[in-house]
This record gives sequence, structure tokens and C-alpha cells, in this order.
Amino acid sequence: MSLEFAGVTDVGRKRDHNEDSPLVLPERNLVCVCDGMGGHSAGEVASGIGVETIKRFFEIAEDHNATWPFRYDRNMDEASNKVAVAAQWANQRIREAAAADGGKKHGMGTTFVGVLVTDRRATFGWVGDSRGYLFRRGELHPATSDHSLINELIKTGRLSDEEIANFQHKNIITRALGMGDAVEVDINAFDLEDGDICLVCSDGLTGMVSDERIAEILTQEQGLQAAAQRLIDEANANGGVDNISACLIRFGKAAEASTPPAPPAPDAPPAPSAPDTPPAPPAGA
Repeated sequence: MSLEFAGVTDVGRKRDHNEDSPLVLPERNLVCVCDGMGGHSAGEVASGIGVETIKRFFEIAEDHNATWPFRYDRNMDEASNKVAVAAQWANQRIREAAAADGGKKHGMGTTFVGVLVTDRRATFGWVGDSRGYLFRRGELHPATSDHSLINELIKTGRLSDEEIANFQHKNIITRALGMGDAVEVDINAFDLEDGDICLVCSDGLTGMVSDERIAEILTQEQGLQAAAQRLIDEANANGGVDNISACLIRFGKAAEASTPPAPPAPDAPPAPSAPDTPPAPPAGA
């Protein structure tokens, strides 16, 4: 199985510190992004704990004699269990860190989106409004569905097109790591074709760059690390109002000639459920 990896993060044009934490783990066939929240550096701490915990879990999961921190769901496959349990454990550790800090970081949390590639299949997991996409043959297909107030209202048909455009609370999310003692992790999976690219990113990218423009950049830029950097540059050119992170995996023959770059350094229990309206797999998946 040939895979190529890339990842870039940037503080953006308006913020003075970066609360995003990307993680690129070629040795585990995994990339993820955590986008922290909470103010007073708490978001940076939460996202850092998130990626550190996820990395540690995937190390533990390689040991078949190790005990997982959350139960294995026999109704899901191995990849889905790994992604879900990693996020659940991150949620627990963020809650513990907030409680141990004497309330100074009360309310801190982070979004999470990740993709694990096993065999010829990509398994996306997410909590919050950081997004995952599958790019195939020039088209960008959503792999996740935002856990946000505006998305919940859209799904229930409670907003008109005009109200959506003028909605004042687009940044309110309804689910995050650290928000509660337990967290539901949504899962979506796709069969892969040669040349497919999996993208996970924070809303600092999707808030500044349209899906159509992301697809254009991934089509035009053959180098994966260069493509990731162009996405960041585009978001900054459009205002860069938030921290921006993008991590990518390219599958198949197009990745064979490439060498994975070094991973970027981070800045610092209900069973998982399927999304209410999961994005449909692209044709041929």
C-alpha cells in the first residue's frame, strides 16, 4: 500500500497564537487535526492533549496484549474502533486536565477530525466542526458533517437560504472533546482508488476557502506538501481570520514516487454513533 503524507499549520493573519494542533503519523497511516477552544491558552492546551493522547493510543493499539482505555465495539470494524477510542480517551484526558487545573482552564476543549487508512479503505472520525474530505478525480466529497448549531438548524429545515447567509452564530459547535464526561464520535468510511487524497482540516481553512477552490488547488498542485501549503496560503490571502491547519494522505500509485515529510510538531463512554445524515460515498466507493 503506497501512501504519501503532508501537513501544514499556520497562525493566520488575525490571531497571536495557534490553538490548532495537527498530527501526521505515517507509521500509523493516520493524520488528524484538533482545533482548540477556551481562551487564555486553554484551547492550545486542549488541542495539544488531544493529539498527544491520540498518538499514544495508536502506539498502545499495536500491542495486542494491551488494555484499551475504552471498550471495543463489536459492531464496528477495527479501524473505526481505533479512531473512536482514541478520541474518547482524548476527551477523558482533557477533562482530567481541566479539573486538575483548579478551574483556570474550565471549559477548555477541542474539535477533532482524523482519518486512518487501512488496506484500501479510509476511516474518518470527527467531533465538532473541523472537516474531512475525499478528493477523487477532480471532485471534493465531504466525509464529515459539522457538529454545529447552524448545521443542526439546516438539517432540520429551520433556516432559509437568506437566514443561513446572515446567521450570526456560525462558530457555535454542539459537540467537542472536553465538553462532557462522555463524547460521541461519528465515523464514516470510504473504499479508496489510486490517486485519492484524504484531507482533514480546521475551520480556519473551510471558513476562508470554498470547497470548489480547495478542489481546484488539489487538482493543480501535484506535490502533496506544496498543495497543503497552497491551501494555507489561500486562506491567508482571503483574510486568515483564524488559525489554519490542513493534513493530507494520498493513496495509491500517485504516492509511490514520494517520500513522506516529517510530521509537524503540535503547539503544545457511549459507543460511537454514526452521523444523523452521513455524507454519501462518492461514486465508485
